[in-house]
Amino acid sequence: MTEYFNQINEADYAKLKLAIPEITILIAGADGEIGKAEKEWAEKVTHIRSYKMSKDLIGFYQEVGKTFQSDLDQLIDELPIHVADRQKILTKRLAELNPILAKLDENVAYHLYKSLLSFAKHVAKSSGGLFGFFSIGPKESEVVGLPMLHPILPVEGEEEE
Repeated sequence: MTEYFNQINEADYAKLKLAIPEITILIAGADGEIGKAEKEWAEKVTHIRSYKMSKDLIGFYQEVGKTFQSDLDQLIDELPIHVADRQKILTKRLAELNPILAKLDENVAYHLYKSLLSFAKHVAKSSGGLFGFFSIGPKESEVVGLPMLHPILPVEGEEEE
């Protein structure tokens, strides 16, 4: 666990790390099929974020990247195949992040929240539009804003993106 997450315990930190593959499945599977391109793009975004992200999240994404593919595969195997059942479980799990995010330093919580939203959008855009990229389909658009997470506003002096 990186020093930016010292306010939470290991179990909560593990839930935060698992949110990345859970968001991948939530978004990629919204249309009923979790495509190879979506999984590969999610892994690539995770890797990029392990060196190109705000200072407080680089270590987090480095740790997520170590087990991302195995976590993703395990979740796909464990979760129901039926979309509505799977989405219900993932929505509940992601909503459980709200009290964890509330324990974090305000800046870290804000950066992580924005990062999760951005990650969801990257996954959603990976399977539509021109040559399979840059468009969010109707099913993905229902969940891409991660409505189960409470919005976290920037700390005074922090610029909103």
